[in-house]
Amino acid sequence: MSVARIPSSGASVLAPPDDMLDRLSHPVVVFDRDGEIVHANACANAMLGRAVVGLAFADLFPEHREPFERLTDSAKPLVLATRGGVRYRAWLGPSVQAERALSLFPDDADDVTSAVDEDELTGLLKRNGLNDRLTQALALVAEGGAEVAVHCIDLDRFKIVNDTLGHGVGDLLLRKVADRIRAACRKEDCVARIGGDEFVVVQTGIADVADAKRLATRLVDLIGRTYVLGGHTVNIAASVGVAVSAPGEGARDVLRNGDLALYEAKRAGRARFRVFEAGMDAALRSRRELEIDLRRALALKQFSVHYQPFVDLRTDEVIGFEALIRWDHPTRGRVSPADFIPLAEETGLITKIGEWVLRTACQTAMSWPNAMTVAVNISPVQFRADTLVETVLSALAQAGLPAGRLEIEITEGALLENTGDVLKTLHALRDLGLKISMDDFGTGYSSLSYLQKFPFNKIKIDRSFVQGADEGGESEAILKAIAGLGLSLGMAITAEGVETAEQLARIRGEQCTHVQGYFTGRPMPADGISSFLST
Repeated sequence: MSVARIPSSGASVLAPPDDMLDRLSHPVVVFDRDGEIVHANACANAMLGRAVVGLAFADLFPEHREPFERLTDSAKPLVLATRGGVRYRAWLGPSVQAERALSLFPDDADDVTSAVDEDELTGLLKRNGLNDRLTQALALVAEGGAEVAVHCIDLDRFKIVNDTLGHGVGDLLLRKVADRIRAACRKEDCVARIGGDEFVVVQTGIADVADAKRLATRLVDLIGRTYVLGGHTVNIAASVGVAVSAPGEGARDVLRNGDLALYEAKRAGRARFRVFEAGMDAALRSRRELEIDLRRALALKQFSVHYQPFVDLRTDEVIGFEALIRWDHPTRGRVSPADFIPLAEETGLITKIGEWVLRTACQTAMSWPNAMTVAVNISPVQFRADTLVETVLSALAQAGLPAGRLEIEITEGALLENTGDVLKTLHALRDLGLKISMDDFGTGYSSLSYLQKFPFNKIKIDRSFVQGADEGGESEAILKAIAGLGLSLGMAITAEGVETAEQLARIRGEQCTHVQGYFTGRPMPADGISSFLST
């Protein structure tokens, strides 16, 4: 819309209808030839603190006494005024049909034209304009106005849509998302697109954090509904980080807090929001420090591999070991895999770490008697590299280990994205002679469907069902159902987390084929395996 840009060069301006004005992300008022306001968008009314249609130029800017008609030939910044503690420049475009459009921008804006430029794809505000609008809103809060909340939005699975369906569909999806965000917000709220699939909403006039949570809930719900784009059905989700302004905070502070909350929302999973809390700042610093240490650990070879035995219940013999990574930090001590594996996956370091574990495990297994199997966990991230099959072949060849002695364990997470490509890779690994097992079975929402798509050699029952079965009820029923399912499909069934004789007896009664847990053997370093097997 031409009225969205009123540069100093004096480009022509079209007097727009009210609904077009309200879509603009900066304050605009339109005067008739006598200096009376005939149009004003919601942003202008909010910034000026009242409805201004019908007012005269002198009413709006009483500090400027020049007659309105004397100013209409100027294409330079003609008004300096203070509103909400912020000084503004006003720009008048040339007359069109006896009407003039006036746009207001903070006086410290370095580039007025770039500040008002809208995103060409979605029509939303860009980053510079977002900062200006947020600065305005925070200034009003400082003067006793209602609070402001920032909603930082990141789309989950957008890259997959872009990569698989093409950028045309991706662009169309972004436009639809922008429309849904607008629909969730009020006219006085500011909506911006600041990156490829990153959006920000500045919610003004809220009474408390409950208002912000209600909007965040609407955003997650609306963005997460199914899209039909060019004949394609597309499903994505949104993660939202919410930050409510605090006294003394500037635009940069609030946006930073929103980003921290967004990070926590994405860590918690898809399709959810988190509200900023003071501890998140310390958590982010801790994460950054851990990432630095993680990169150093890879370079300095601080990792080791321990091995936990699994037992064949038909013979009560150890038939193999699962390789488990350990990290002994020089100052942190033993760092739990639950703490560093998610970070390694997030940063992409898991690809190198996982390859090192695979090669180490294959070499170690060559020293075991009776052709024992070694099981290695493969992260979903490793499948995305498109080099997993080549890496496995290289590791087997380097160690001289027969493919039949290697078992690859995956979780349902590996199959959630790009299922077709992952299944193709799994079939290629099976064709090499490897065994493939699904780990943590029963914890995902679609585990059963994956058993139809791929013939796993083994499924491992998650420890939560094994330990929960002690109390009977649902866990015991699920344990029996999974064991029966595996038996009918001809798959081996490993029960994980067996820690007592009573649990072992129950597992035997449920026809599981293998067992793994502290009761039958704790994880041990490679040099402890020989003595363990001899006892």
